[in-house]
Amino acid sequence: MTHNVAFLGLGNMGEAMAANLLKAGHQLTVYNRTASKAAGLKRRGATVATTPAEAVQGAALVFTMVTDDAALEELCLGADGLLPAMPTGAIHASCSTVAPDTNRRLAAAHARQGSSLVATPVFGKPDVAAAATLWLAMAGEAGSRRKLKPVLQALGQGVHEFGDDPGAANVVKLCGNFMLGAAIEAMAEAFTLAQKSGLDREQVYQFFTATLFNNPIYKGYGKLVAERHYQPVGAAPAIIRKDMRLVLDEARTHLVPMPFANILHDHLSTTVAKGEKVDWAGFAERVTDGAGL
Repeated sequence: MTHNVAFLGLGNMGEAMAANLLKAGHQLTVYNRTASKAAGLKRRGATVATTPAEAVQGAALVFTMVTDDAALEELCLGADGLLPAMPTGAIHASCSTVAPDTNRRLAAAHARQGSSLVATPVFGKPDVAAAATLWLAMAGEAGSRRKLKPVLQALGQGVHEFGDDPGAANVVKLCGNFMLGAAIEAMAEAFTLAQKSGLDREQVYQFFTATLFNNPIYKGYGKLVAERHYQPVGAAPAIIRKDMRLVLDEARTHLVPMPFANILHDHLSTTVAKGEKVDWAGFAERVTDGAGL
């Protein structure tokens, strides 16, 4: 079944996801603050709106993918925001990595307006989004989840549900990004130790990813760390630094000590301060720098 779909936020992730919804046959209206980023989708048949409110008029499903909590709240509640313009019964798939409480507050605001919000954060880089092989977490009101889930098949290889609390899926997203960062840190330390001990770090990478750590995360991010070449940029260090801050905020709320999260946040802060134009995994260089390499 196809739907009238709105997609707001056309960064590298959003544009790829919107393109796959268009390929699936949905009638697509898009909005981006920088309108020129919608040009490619317009050529493929999407309608381009000039405001968030205009974008969601008549939409059964609304997707948002923006940088942070402030951008999402502005998109929903700001001047010409989408929330008051949402049709009754429409579903907002909130795909951005934001604090769990942000989606909880917005879900309550949607309910007062007669629409609903389902938190739908995703795992994967832009190339994974383009290939429609993302992994998606989903949480929100059960009926809305049931309606949204078939549409999500156009975006990824699997959708996993985490119940009615719209904040739950964002907890999963923050945990996942923390685990990715911890894996990068572990590889950075291990490969640096190997190199300083006289071994070839790429050979060590090849061994581990063919044996004990034969999985996409260690293979993909490990290649960047082993080669010390952090291009192309999947997500910028500043974006994931924001995610680690959200992890630490959630940890403080629930009295969970997370010393590794502090290390990751500090490494990312240094990378951002240096102004390095690298993938977020480039924080691995902080380990190598510290070892004098």
